[in-house]
Amino acid sequence: MHRRTFLAGSLAGLSAGTVLPSLATAAPAAADEELLTALTRFNETQIPLVLGNYQSTGDSVRTVARKARRLVSGYIWNRSRFHHDATLLAPLRFLVDKLESTQHDDGTYDVGNLHSPPDSAFAVQDFCTVYALLDADGSAATVAHRAVLERVIRKAGPALASGGVHTPNHRWEVSAALARTHHLFPDRRYAARIDDWLDEGIDATPDGIYSERSATYASEVTNPSLLTIAWLRHKPELIGFVRRNLEATLHLLEPNGEVDTIASRRQDQTRVREVWWYLTQFRELALHDRDGRFATVAKDIERRGTGELGDFLAEVLERPELAAVLPGLKAAPADFVAEYPAHALARIRRGDRTATVFGGTDFHDIPVIASGLSTNPTFFKLRKGAAILDSVRLSPQFFSTGHFRSDGLRRTGSRTFRLADEVKVPYHLPLPRRYRREDGDYPLTLDGRFYASMDFPHRPKQYRTLRTAVTVSEVSGGFDLAVELAESEVPFAIELCFRSGGSLSGVQALDAPGNYQLVEGIGSYVVGSDRITFGPGNGATRVSMDPGERYTQLNGSLVPDGQRVYITGRSPGRLVLQLRTS
Repeated sequence: MHRRTFLAGSLAGLSAGTVLPSLATAAPAAADEELLTALTRFNETQIPLVLGNYQSTGDSVRTVARKARRLVSGYIWNRSRFHHDATLLAPLRFLVDKLESTQHDDGTYDVGNLHSPPDSAFAVQDFCTVYALLDADGSAATVAHRAVLERVIRKAGPALASGGVHTPNHRWEVSAALARTHHLFPDRRYAARIDDWLDEGIDATPDGIYSERSATYASEVTNPSLLTIAWLRHKPELIGFVRRNLEATLHLLEPNGEVDTIASRRQDQTRVREVWWYLTQFRELALHDRDGRFATVAKDIERRGTGELGDFLAEVLERPELAAVLPGLKAAPADFVAEYPAHALARIRRGDRTATVFGGTDFHDIPVIASGLSTNPTFFKLRKGAAILDSVRLSPQFFSTGHFRSDGLRRTGSRTFRLADEVKVPYHLPLPRRYRREDGDYPLTLDGRFYASMDFPHRPKQYRTLRTAVTVSEVSGGFDLAVELAESEVPFAIELCFRSGGSLSGVQALDAPGNYQLVEGIGSYVVGSDRITFGPGNGATRVSMDPGERYTQLNGSLVPDGQRVYITGRSPGRLVLQLRTS
């Protein structure tokens, strides 16, 4: 086991005293005092919160481990007002004892999933960090705490080295936890298991996006795990995957520090994600590559001060080179059209105006609604400063097939993109004689919308077909969305969902709270000095947003949160939705 894993307390000279491997090309000469001051302050804010609820019975092992990490960061850091504060020792002992008492005999924990190696791995990474920091500090007052942690870590290692996973990112989380465990308590089984997982290949597209297409899992799991493995297992080739992901993230960033997640296959495909989770990743690659763009993002996160930034103090204490002075700042991209062909997405930014065009749903290849699939029907997003149009969706009332989801994205000009889809619904004709049964007992099969004992695959069919296309054109001051539906007599509704907090004008309130209709003329949505105008209206006909039978059968809903404005119509025809910003 390596002792004194970091230069405790002062960070003077940064990497000069460390025995941990480093990705830094050279030992930096000075620390970023602005960063250290901020992280210290944020951690000092966290510690009283931990002390106030460390005995919470509802905490998962991951929460318990993170609380312990927050206490230890302040305890061992000589710039913290909690440095070697004896009042932290009893709460810390309670937490580490809980880690031991809730651990199964096989070394795993339950975190929703039973006896879960991957969920245990998330906590084990924190266990190892806490142990390493306490060991480096070397205080006699924490000998007993370290003894408990050592038992827990040693017990968990074999379970992680032999157990399985559920999702792509779990492979890298387990590998990073094993890398940390192996560094503290070497075992050939741990190194072999890491190599087994890595030998499957990293699940990243040429666009730099991992297979789950999730900013949440990239920032919280995959990027930090790959960097940990690169650092502890001397695998610098892994840095390239993180670099490409951060390059892609530069173009997915919103001016207010959010990250676009419309293409995600995970829970965040309809949730707001903030960039603060990426702090040390952007910082590490900025230092490694001397990249001023990455440095700018890191400094923006630090100065914005949102999120749990105090959690990063432990990383900086463990790896002091992360606190080096950043290279000269260089403006991050703010005027571009960026395409991501691997998931049919385009991002357009002009200063504080951004837009997203999306046609990369999994719905056409795998026509089910399930975790792990991209099924968000939003195909366009727009924001101007604080005025945010979180989604534009289209729902034709066509045999309960649900929202329009484009089957791909095609660039048709320097500033134009085309989204399109074709939906075919069959009417089934009598079975050919060779498939008929006297008892009428036919297989339960799927016709595309529902199941029935009809032996659908063997029936001849007559089809009704709906072809829908949306052409997105960037124009002066905003965008035109030209919507075309080819089938006759199909009612449809376009839903514009604006983020709560702004004021709408030019629209009529509907019965349901938060619902409005633009009947005629131009409407507007205003937040402070930022404005998005939209229209024109297309009449007073009311058409509901039909999510499709897959949702309604289970009483599901696709109604987004916010202020929803509807523009309705009937095919065939062409409706041009004009969106302008000011």
